[in-house]
Amino acid sequence: MTVNATALTVTLALVAAGALLLRWQRPAWYWMTFGVTFAVVRLLVRYSSVMDACGLTVPPSRLRLAVARITNQPVPQSRAPRILRLRPTRTGLVLRVKLRPGQDAFDFSAASDRLRHSFVMQNVTAREIRSGVVELRMTGYDVLKRVQMPAASDVGPMRVPVAMREDGEVFCRDYRQTPHALNVGATQSGKSVYQRNLVAGLAALDVALVGIDCKQGVELAPLARRFTALADNPDTAAELLDALVEHMGDVYQVIRREQRLSADVPDAEITADIWDLPDHLRPTPIVLLVDEVAELALYATKDEEKRRDRIITALVRLAQLGRAAGIYLEVCGQRFGSELGKGITMLRAQLTGRTAHRVNDETSANMAFGDIAPDAVLATIQIPTDRPGTAVAGDSSGGWCRIRTPHLTLRRAVNTCNAHAHRTPAIPALDPFRPVLPSLDKASAPASETAPALA
Repeated sequence: MTVNATALTVTLALVAAGALLLRWQRPAWYWMTFGVTFAVVRLLVRYSSVMDACGLTVPPSRLRLAVARITNQPVPQSRAPRILRLRPTRTGLVLRVKLRPGQDAFDFSAASDRLRHSFVMQNVTAREIRSGVVELRMTGYDVLKRVQMPAASDVGPMRVPVAMREDGEVFCRDYRQTPHALNVGATQSGKSVYQRNLVAGLAALDVALVGIDCKQGVELAPLARRFTALADNPDTAAELLDALVEHMGDVYQVIRREQRLSADVPDAEITADIWDLPDHLRPTPIVLLVDEVAELALYATKDEEKRRDRIITALVRLAQLGRAAGIYLEVCGQRFGSELGKGITMLRAQLTGRTAHRVNDETSANMAFGDIAPDAVLATIQIPTDRPGTAVAGDSSGGWCRIRTPHLTLRRAVNTCNAHAHRTPAIPALDPFRPVLPSLDKASAPASETAPALA
């Protein structure tokens, strides 16, 4: 009997030590093995009391009070929202509840921090699924501390996973849904790594990459085998942007010829952008990545001022008109405000997606979110310096979330771009700006893919 008790004690001690080691070294493994069970039991046991303490219950109805009075029963207690579904995930729990009459989804959003402490979870976010139903998405551990992207991600024709959200979901950059975006952040905030992940994700898609990197190309030149065009100084950038505007006009001529507005053509076959064109006529979509946009807006002489106005005018035209032609903008910079001159705020108004990494002052955060999501400004200036890659992402709808990009070394990004170099399309209007590449071995040199002609 003593031997069995000793063996059981040793086994329990080893299991406890293994659980603590997993929680410290591999929090995801700990969650899948031990944490999810503890969290489910804790939530079900504490649910009613937590809802009552957080003010998320409703008093009994008049009918229940009348029935209790007639039958001489005790006064019924307040009722908590009814649990519709509780689903474990690889990062936490998803709780879907049915609201009681008089409750609002905002009540759960306002109480999310109290729910986090009460259920001993890392993070709790609430969102309305439909009228009367709210989903609470909880994370069991800090998914942003050591970002691990899932092997299977939701990749589409113009959809790229680039980061992990704090609620355990994958943050994807969807160009069909959000054509243009702004990415701001101070030095060493992770802005370049975000851009590097974006290029690595786009490299595997049938898309033309066009880059403007006025730091003599130090950020984008190593990835040049996957770029159709690349400019490394403001003078070349001005000519490249003019060529893109001319290419946009040619694309619109193709769309105009193929609209087929005759009476016998079904409505579904009438097109107003490249995505409704037949495959053999559809031009290759273009993603324009601008690194350090302030270098394009600064000037010191009259000639540089004329070049600056030419560049900003072309960028505004591409942002206003480029979506239907399949031209998408990804603008990066440390600051992006009216001090950069006329036309900048007009350009910013066209950049629907906003991503702000750590900034050094509140004004920079206001430049990104002050006009669309004031709540995100405070979250942006609270990003710690010891977590590069952490950012706040939002859009013009006012919604926002914290994300963190996985660290991607330049060598891995170069290898990815080189492996997909055969996907680099040749666009005739951009041929003068094709980057000059060092020679590759014959065995590793990929063939070039030509985009559909616009004639």
